[in-house]
Amino acid sequence: MTFSSVTLGTLLAALDGRFSPLLYAVALAGMVAFHAAANVLNDYYDVRHGVDRVGAPTTRYRPHPAAFGQSPPSTTLGFSLGLYGVTLLAGAYLAYAASFLVLPLVLAGVVGSVFYTADPLVLKKRAMGELTVFLMWGVLVPLGAYVVQTGTVSWLPVAAAVPVGILVGLVLLANNIRDIEYDGSVGMRTLAVALGARRASRLYEGLLVAVYAFVLGGVLVGALPVWCLLVFLTAPEALGLRRMFRGAMPDNADPRTAALALKFSLLYMVGLVLAILVPKV
Repeated sequence: MTFSSVTLGTLLAALDGRFSPLLYAVALAGMVAFHAAANVLNDYYDVRHGVDRVGAPTTRYRPHPAAFGQSPPSTTLGFSLGLYGVTLLAGAYLAYAASFLVLPLVLAGVVGSVFYTADPLVLKKRAMGELTVFLMWGVLVPLGAYVVQTGTVSWLPVAAAVPVGILVGLVLLANNIRDIEYDGSVGMRTLAVALGARRASRLYEGLLVAVYAFVLGGVLVGALPVWCLLVFLTAPEALGLRRMFRGAMPDNADPRTAALALKFSLLYMVGLVLAILVPKV
């Protein structure tokens, strides 16, 4: 997801003839550290809040050393803070080498990711988790990558990244629909809990359709190159997920959504690369 968002913003800058491999590499490394920091901090606070514990759904789907006591809280927190430190170092370098406009974007991302799971806000507990990750990976990250390359702010990377941001949000929504009963039992009022399983599943379906409609509309109005229609090669997989999720949400709902997001994003980026290489089409 992070690779897709950073690369998308960078390719949009390259369409305007602006590309620095070094700045791209630093931005990507900094954002990977940021994503990892947010995930580790999420584990730290979920254990602290009693959400992640032995037997919780998340411990059945992935390794979770914090929940099993294999990683002391201080170690988990320290690791997260260290990763945030890498993020801030990368941001400071990019602000110096590219544009100081990078700094407010980095700081906004750090603050948002911390309060996604940290007291007193705990945004994901207030049914704002999906919106938060959409704003991160659908707005801040691609816009930041674009600013790094061009030194200017533009609506283009924000608008073009909307489908990717929605897909990132859908990965979280699928996870939360699957875990709806458990999350409700421990007081975690996710968007799925707030809406209920039926309405949350309908929202998933509607947003999935919106992703493809957005790209088609962008091409028709000339905002996106025609090559971006390559994303429709993933439409059969999306329709399969849509049909499947109308029943019981499968255990692998979020990784299957993430797999779709990856394929969609890769084809989207291939379309932009082709637009750079074959600009007249």
